[in-house]
Amino acid sequence: MHELAITVIGPDRTGIVADVAEALAAVGANLTDSTMTRLRGHFTMTLICTGPTAEEATAALAPLKDVVTEVRVVEPEADARDAGEPYVVSVHGADRLGIVAAVTRVVAAEGGNITDLSTRLTGDLYLLIAEVDLPPANADELAEQLAVAAAELGVEVALRRADSEIL
Repeated sequence: MHELAITVIGPDRTGIVADVAEALAAVGANLTDSTMTRLRGHFTMTLICTGPTAEEATAALAPLKDVVTEVRVVEPEADARDAGEPYVVSVHGADRLGIVAAVTRVVAAEGGNITDLSTRLTGDLYLLIAEVDLPPANADELAEQLAVAAAELGVEVALRRADSEIL
């Protein structure tokens, strides 16, 4: 069975998710993981599916003229290794260059794996929310390093253990 990673980007419009999902279902694609969002009037979707070949999926999406798509074959995820403990990092403050770069570098330096990240700019307020898998016993050190980065950036930062039932 083939496993594919597919990206879809284009102007947002009503029915775009249905059009993509129907096109892929028509060639037997089972959507196993996906994320979709609207970013300042643009639609973006990334998904993993199983079933069709890359050529079949590409041909199925070709009639969608208002989007750009990319289909690539990926290897199935390796057997689950210890993913660490789930945490949420939140940052808010005045918008400025380098917030995402600084915060994600601190997380990486502490061995954290970012599993989801969203940002939003509303006026001058910048918000970053990241879900992070962190090695056991690294939370205190990460909190300290995030506080240093936040002070340098002039933003507020919080690190909290994620409720596994919510994630």
